[in-house]
Amino acid sequence: MPGRSLLSTCPACGAKNRLPLEKVGQAGKCGRCGGALETRSFFARDPVELPERHFDLVTRLSPRPVLVDFWAAWCAPCQQLAPVLSQLAQDLDGRLLVAKVDTEQAPTVAGRFQVQAVPTLVLLRSGIEVDRMTGALPLPALRQRVERFLT
Repeated sequence: MPGRSLLSTCPACGAKNRLPLEKVGQAGKCGRCGGALETRSFFARDPVELPERHFDLVTRLSPRPVLVDFWAAWCAPCQQLAPVLSQLAQDLDGRLLVAKVDTEQAPTVAGRFQVQAVPTLVLLRSGIEVDRMTGALPLPALRQRVERFLT
């Protein structure tokens, strides 16, 4: 899908860069400073805020499994889970894409996955659900559960 993109922040200068979805997983250059924009690292180091309009494209085309965190800003367990997901993304660098979907901003996607409570974590491979977890899990339990589906 040409023309669709996500925003990536340059680690060197902090500039916002458009990341074409078809270039996910490839290296690029920052438009401001010319520094290396490692898109694999962009996706690995921090969970990606995934807007509703890009959900299907990213989850279906991702070369690795996608762990989707369905969350809400008012949810205390969601806030507690955020650093756990960031650490998981770092620990499984290059093997897992961690994405966040705000259920209030993306009600269609949340409804399609029948999200009844937040946080709900859905693990997808090529856009197909392979596992689901509800509630804030500790890092060791979450890592163990996810690693079963990584190749």
